[in-house]
Amino acid sequence: MIIGEKICKSYSSSGSTIHILNNLSVRLDTGVTLGVIGASGIGKSTLLHILGTLDRPDSGELRFFDEDVLGFNDEKMARFRNQSIGFVFQFHHLLPEFSALENVMMPALIQGIGQETANETAESILVRVGLKERLSHKATQLSGGEQQRVALARALVMNPKILLADEPTGNLDRQNSDQIHDLLMSLNAELKMTMVVVTHNPELASYMSRRVTIADGRLMELD
Repeated sequence: MIIGEKICKSYSSSGSTIHILNNLSVRLDTGVTLGVIGASGIGKSTLLHILGTLDRPDSGELRFFDEDVLGFNDEKMARFRNQSIGFVFQFHHLLPEFSALENVMMPALIQGIGQETANETAESILVRVGLKERLSHKATQLSGGEQQRVALARALVMNPKILLADEPTGNLDRQNSDQIHDLLMSLNAELKMTMVVVTHNPELASYMSRRVTIADGRLMELD
């Protein structure tokens, strides 16, 4: 499904070059769950951003279903990202003045889907993640766990082929973290979507079918 080959990414800082990813290769089949763990600064989020087409590598290839997505111009890349990839971050990035329903509808509206259809789809997903009674609540009226559920619902509203999550439970307490863990895995099983999770949390990583870290800029499989 997703194949990255010889991906390189470096950054310049104070006149020196820092190599983050070095000829990294990765293959993700449909429905697989991958946990990327390890210390800060090894390139976990950089890899996630490249897989999500939020950033481009310095060199290498990235293919989704045999399509060279790095060959897309910025407009086509943005359209592909909106249709095919869902994102969940440590910080919810919800629009505080909007309701849960309005926040979840946003990607569909951006894609040009009619408001009625977007509303129905968003409501269905919010019910699925346990927020049936919170549809009209503004983001600021929701608990941290509820806000993360809204963020997850927003990531799923376009029925993406891949879900990318960067420390999705990093700001949650144990109870809410466990609920999000269970929800992620049940949605993966139900929707057959590929999922990549960057996390410091070994318990969350243990849920994944594959676990890797990044060493010397390349993926290393963990037991």
